[in-house]
Amino acid sequence: MSSEANAVWNECLRVIKQHVNEQSFSTWFKPINPVRLEGSTLTIQVPSQFFYEWLEDNYVQVLKLAIKSTLGPNGRLEYAVVVDKGNSQNQPYVVSFPQGNSASSPKKSNTALAESKSPFDMQSLDSEMLLQSNLNPNYTFSTYIEGDCNRLARSAGFAVATKPGVTSFNPLMVYGGVGLGKTHLVQAIGNEIKNGPDDKFVLYVSSEKFVNQFMDAIKDGNVKSFTNFYMQVDVLIIDDIQFLAGKDRTQEMFFHIFNHLHQNKKQIIMTSDCPPKDLKGLEERLLSRFKWGLTADLQMPDFETRVAIIRRKMQSEGIFIPDDVVEYLAYTVDTNVRELEGVLISLIAHASLNRVDIDLTLAKTIMKNIVKDIENEVGIDFIQKTVSEYFDIKTEDLKAKTRKKEIVTARQVAMYFSKEFTNHSLKSIGYHFGGRDHSTVIHAVQTVNDLMDTDTAFRNSVNDLKKKFKMRSY
Repeated sequence: MSSEANAVWNECLRVIKQHVNEQSFSTWFKPINPVRLEGSTLTIQVPSQFFYEWLEDNYVQVLKLAIKSTLGPNGRLEYAVVVDKGNSQNQPYVVSFPQGNSASSPKKSNTALAESKSPFDMQSLDSEMLLQSNLNPNYTFSTYIEGDCNRLARSAGFAVATKPGVTSFNPLMVYGGVGLGKTHLVQAIGNEIKNGPDDKFVLYVSSEKFVNQFMDAIKDGNVKSFTNFYMQVDVLIIDDIQFLAGKDRTQEMFFHIFNHLHQNKKQIIMTSDCPPKDLKGLEERLLSRFKWGLTADLQMPDFETRVAIIRRKMQSEGIFIPDDVVEYLAYTVDTNVRELEGVLISLIAHASLNRVDIDLTLAKTIMKNIVKDIENEVGIDFIQKTVSEYFDIKTEDLKAKTRKKEIVTARQVAMYFSKEFTNHSLKSIGYHFGGRDHSTVIHAVQTVNDLMDTDTAFRNSVNDLKKKFKMRSY
């Protein structure tokens, strides 16, 4: 930029600052860059077409005042607008807008400044939400159990909470199945930022609520207030972004909000039930932006993480629970955190109402009423199902003729446990594994024992499975 253009624009900013509030000044004028000064015409660059239109609709009078005060009665203002081409490379091009509808032409007859009031100053947009972050104070990093299933997402989240908008994790997209802790993690980030020293405004909103607010804003003719509100947020956390699918007008609005926040180094955090590449019904230009930062997944918690969750929950409730009950629950409920917490609540309720101690018998009784597929005995079918899931193969492969190494190993492990945990004869066990004879079962058992003596990782896998079967056979 030329030094003359820079000097003129700084003087314009001095005038503008006297007529707009601090939040509006930071949102709508700080991002502007002066480009050149030719005679009495100042050209400024704004980050988007939407940004240009917003200035023209809401701040034309204050811009006109600033230009006239600085460049005199013949002063004019032109815009160089960065226009997004929608490509994944994020390479914009610039289009110049002359004075046709610019701040230099008498577009509006009002003599008063036409500054658009911010929803920070007025109660027009969902008043219950104004300046409220909508965060659950119980969702913090201290209550979020870390494990292999969530370590990357948690580490990235903490980095974002420490330096929102500054790290390369912007946006941060956290995805995973139901009940795996997405909402807990992103709200923990929000609470950490909100309680930090920088006095940032953090807003958590579900995509469903975002859509409903936008629809209400259209109906009430209040879209400007809606937009201005979201563009002044420091940290935007939007949950279940996949629900924007198919809602074209809402996606268009979110696109502009996203661009504005990102260009102004405001932090954007989103959750989804799948990675961006699998999201359907969203515009490509949105999906490309979701990939700018970091995408981290949450997986089903492993056994150790489930144990830690149970113990932390019981500790917070001031309730003692025996180790054998902890292990039983951790092995039995292996789906998601939400279901596990539901089981714990039910267990606590039954113990309290019936005035009994929490023990394995009570836990098994509770589980029978909650988990439909729980088994009282360990049978060959259950062993085959459990082993195949553990080794990530099909149950049918255990009975097939294939000699692939990974399948042979899984088959031998399943035979080993069938001998240890069932009363079936060697011949019967072989029959259940595709009609194999008893000598194959004997060889499988011996092979597993030998590998356990020489291979630590294999021994740990077998012991892990053994605990699961023991829990079922109690």
